[in-house]
Amino acid sequence: MSAKTGVTRRTLLRGGTAASALLLSGCDRPLDTLSETDWFRRLLGFVNGPNREVQRALATGSGLAPEYTAAQISPSFKVNGNDMPDDDAYQALAANQFRDWKLEVSGLVERPAQLSLADLRAFPSRTQITRHDCVEGWTCIGKWKGARLSAVLNQVGLKPQARFLVFRCADAFPGPDGAQPYYESIDLDDAFHEQTILAYDMNDQPLPTGHGAPLRLRAERHLGYKQAKFVMKIEAVESFAKIGDGNGSYWADQGYAWYAGI
Repeated sequence: MSAKTGVTRRTLLRGGTAASALLLSGCDRPLDTLSETDWFRRLLGFVNGPNREVQRALATGSGLAPEYTAAQISPSFKVNGNDMPDDDAYQALAANQFRDWKLEVSGLVERPAQLSLADLRAFPSRTQITRHDCVEGWTCIGKWKGARLSAVLNQVGLKPQARFLVFRCADAFPGPDGAQPYYESIDLDDAFHEQTILAYDMNDQPLPTGHGAPLRLRAERHLGYKQAKFVMKIEAVESFAKIGDGNGSYWADQGYAWYAGI
């Protein structure tokens, strides 16, 4: 979830030549007059649309991110984003080992739900060893186990007008009016993807606090900041118009790519 503005060669390669052409042709200011932050945000903004369409065309909606062996798991896994929400309610839940925690599933669903960790562990699960790609340029490989998001959605039943899922989190980041609660979103193609899970275990242990306990999203075809941590609520919506600045996520509201595919 953390997103510094250093532009790496890997970032540029992900954008591809089409995005580079858009970047150059669409500038209303010479690149050498842009700050590093503005330049990087402009690049991500232009890459966002082509990135989503190209990936969908190549993967036909169901392509899998690479998976690895147990021997390839990183000996240490960096914490991305916040390591502990500065929220009294969350800290009280953590002190009680999340026994009283419940995931709220609401919005455009037929059967809103409040799901405990035990409830989530009873859903069909998936275990996967995948690589976490941070926008800062580092990668780590970890093993994740969690409830298939598709199974949760099938239980609550999406209404026909639902198009996106918004993940509301317990942590916050700086905003113009003070701390702003973190949120992220994905579309329904990714929500029902085979590798999209609500992870409650990491490397065969309950999810550590720094990695998003008690629950985090793993949507493996996306950069690290899409993997929402400390998930408290999932809301099915038709649009982002009345959420944040209307861009679909905290980082998208700051000018970064919403889709962030890899």
